[in-house]
Amino acid sequence: MSMLQFFIAVDVTVVNIALPSIGADFDVDGHALTWVVVGYTVAGGGLLMLGGRLGDLLGRRRVLLLGTGLFGAASLLAGLASTFALLVVARLLQGAGEAIALPAAMATIVLMFPEGPRRSRALSVWAAVASCGLVLGFVLSGIITAHLGWRWIFLVSVPFVLIVLLAAVFLVERDRPAAKDAPQLDLPGALLLTACPLLFIFGVVEAGEPGTPAWVVLGAPAGSVAAGAGFVRVETRSCNPLLPLRFFANRTRVAANLATMLLSGALSTSFLLFTFYLQDRLGIGPLGAGLTMLPLAVSLIIFSMLVPRLLGRWGTRACVLAGIGFTAAAMAAIALVSALEASGVAMIPPMLLIAAGMGFGIVGLQYLAVSGVTEDDAGTASGVQRAADQLGGAAGVAVCVGIGFAPSLHSFDPFLVATLLAVMGLVTGAVVALRMPAPAPTADLQEQAG
Repeated sequence: MSMLQFFIAVDVTVVNIALPSIGADFDVDGHALTWVVVGYTVAGGGLLMLGGRLGDLLGRRRVLLLGTGLFGAASLLAGLASTFALLVVARLLQGAGEAIALPAAMATIVLMFPEGPRRSRALSVWAAVASCGLVLGFVLSGIITAHLGWRWIFLVSVPFVLIVLLAAVFLVERDRPAAKDAPQLDLPGALLLTACPLLFIFGVVEAGEPGTPAWVVLGAPAGSVAAGAGFVRVETRSCNPLLPLRFFANRTRVAANLATMLLSGALSTSFLLFTFYLQDRLGIGPLGAGLTMLPLAVSLIIFSMLVPRLLGRWGTRACVLAGIGFTAAAMAAIALVSALEASGVAMIPPMLLIAAGMGFGIVGLQYLAVSGVTEDDAGTASGVQRAADQLGGAAGVAVCVGIGFAPSLHSFDPFLVATLLAVMGLVTGAVVALRMPAPAPTADLQEQAG
């Protein structure tokens, strides 16, 4: 499960440093290249709820194999793509494979370990692997692009996906699908849930491009709002909703997912700002930029090992607030480094703060987001948490980086604008966390703290 999580997380960021090479091969500009990054995260995040529900209805083992197979096939297609359009389609299919596989994988882990110290340790490993995959995606992208070419950033994951498929067949226990008379899938809800963030991000990205028609700038956000309203209406009236309204009865889980979106938006923005500063401002090549990110990966492992014990000592809400605070400090440091035009070494302290923010914030929020789940709704809760993480990251990049680096704001420092927007989101996340009805540390977590 963790190997699958690692390579799916790698594919979120592995294309960033390789984008210039991809653009040169297909003769496309930076505007078009945005969809190589955003298309994957939006397709994955938008369909995660459907993937979670598929696991509950068809059986988690079966859905895990289906999603992993689709992800591997799409990775092969991306590496062999002969046109830019085919590459974008492959990225969308990779996102769809992730959306199907990951909720089943996370639900398998959640149900494998009882609530308490064992589950918190398992989720800490899961979060650490995901975080390291996100960061090592930059490192691997630089190394592979410099020595093998950009196509291998996709092809390298194919043999490992085959290992995951074989291991899952022998190691994951069979589970029964839902009864034949169980409610069917809510396809209209799934389509509306995917269209809502896709239209929003499309509108934000296009608004920053000179000459974009007004009907696109205004119509895309309006369509996003309409899709969101339509999703709520469908879920209210559906006999088998994709996201049952009773899910919102648990205020802790709802608040945890909202805070996850805001924190993930800032974290994803920081990754791109690191890349832009190292390559565009300082002129460091892909290999050097990737290796400069190594301190972030190492510190992520350390913080992810420490957080489980602190969950018991401090409580989950305190850890979440600490993660948000570390991330806000990192964004301020990024703005300061860019204003002083310091060397690449000056980016190491912000990287360490980002590692602390991910280690404290994401682990604590993941624990809260799946608190109190049962066999019936484990896939749904896992799908919601993953969707909040990915869609929050995609929306954060679109808003912070899209607006900060928009040509219409060329008179302002783009790093300052992007970090200010990210900090505003983090302040909102802190307010949500403070109002979150998080319980005091449980006896199980206190035992783990000891």
